[in-house]
Amino acid sequence: MEILVCVKRVPTVGGRITVTPDRQEVDTRMSGFAISPHEECAVEEAVQITERVGGSVTAVTLGPEEAIEQLRGSLALGAGRAVLLETDGREFGPIATAAAIAAEVRAHGYDLVLLGNEAADTGDYQVGIRLAHELGWPVATGIKSLEVSGGAVIARREYRGVEEAYELPLPAVITVKEGINLPRYPSLPGRLRAKRAAVERSSPAWTQFGPEGLRKEELRVPASSQHQATVLGHGADAVPELVRVLAELGILP
Repeated sequence: MEILVCVKRVPTVGGRITVTPDRQEVDTRMSGFAISPHEECAVEEAVQITERVGGSVTAVTLGPEEAIEQLRGSLALGAGRAVLLETDGREFGPIATAAAIAAEVRAHGYDLVLLGNEAADTGDYQVGIRLAHELGWPVATGIKSLEVSGGAVIARREYRGVEEAYELPLPAVITVKEGINLPRYPSLPGRLRAKRAAVERSSPAWTQFGPEGLRKEELRVPASSQHQATVLGHGADAVPELVRVLAELGILP
């Protein structure tokens, strides 16, 4: 089983996300970087599959040279090969990203491609579907459980409280969600091995809008709800006001 896992260099999850003044990119000048949680789970799932049925795991990323850091993180988690599709720092759209990954897939004949369900920075969820379309492969998204049996993969997800199961012939594309597994913590030998490992490189051509004329309008950071604490009083003097608030909330009979 030859598995390709697609990862992306994204600002550290939990950090404050801002966009550039032109609203076209995520402003990363003050950010640390990591692999998104969905993709970290995809790497772990690929490693677990090959531990059960044999094979190898390759991690690929489309990004600048600095993204080698995230590839080495994937190697430390158990991937055996890393490929950097090197860019000059400009963001590829989903069509161009899928085309670049498809070229890697065609060149090496993978049986299964795993991606995170959506990017942790921009929220893009198109690449997996566009990649499958480009390759002519079946695809399942939002997956929380995977089983490989013979020449097929059984993918399960939950939708509105009901479990859905799909049996896809291999080769296939699967996008997974955080929670499909608990990613292992990289061991010291794994980190040292990843630090020494060679990273293969190629440089796909950058296209601004892709062959279908897709164009980004702008990125927006959703407004967050504002929380404000109210001091009800001090000491015993606060008790009547506290009782009133609890009654309004329906906590008191």
